[in-house]
Amino acid sequence: MTMSEVMKNIQAIEKELSPFKTKLLPVSKTFPVEKILEAYQYGYKAFGENRVQDLLPKFEAMPKDIEWHLIGHLQSNKVKYIAGFIHLIQSVDSMKLLQEIDKQGFKHGRKINCLLQVYIASEETKFGWDPEEVRSFYASNEVSEFNNIEINGLMGMASNSDDEVLVRSEFQKLKDLFDELKQFDHLANSKMETLSMGMSGDFKIAAETGSTMVRMGSSVFGSR
Repeated sequence: MTMSEVMKNIQAIEKELSPFKTKLLPVSKTFPVEKILEAYQYGYKAFGENRVQDLLPKFEAMPKDIEWHLIGHLQSNKVKYIAGFIHLIQSVDSMKLLQEIDKQGFKHGRKINCLLQVYIASEETKFGWDPEEVRSFYASNEVSEFNNIEINGLMGMASNSDDEVLVRSEFQKLKDLFDELKQFDHLANSKMETLSMGMSGDFKIAAETGSTMVRMGSSVFGSR
């Protein structure tokens, strides 16, 4: 069997990530099931999707041992469609959304894994918590008041910029917050394990800064 382009791309990315403790999350948005299956056959059992309406048909069509991650902006009224099966919601960008996830987790009788999306970019287009909001959320012990969520870490997006110094400083800000919040790992519903930062354009800087997971689509599956 000849190695597909997808497999070659994954091998190249894995080689660049090998000096770091950073996992690759292939992002399957806009790519057909056939392409995603190539990565699955290579051994990948976790994929990221941006939109609920794209995730649902893929969940139905693909093997059920896949762990699906929702990584795009999630509206509260869409949580109910994925609450029964989603492995991790990376883009929890507000208290309102966290409360809705907790509510839907109760309805489905399960705890839903979440990452808090933190706003670190110097742009107005990104969603997320302000770092000080996150600190207050933890300091007040509100995190322990939920019954059906588990916060596994943080997610963030750096500015879409060629300025590597800027991008690195934004990632470092998130890494520092991640490390700071580990002191609260004794609280119910929280364990800082996953730091999801870095995409196709800046994943090496993210890995160097301490990312545990990079989210990459076109670099894995080719141009859309």
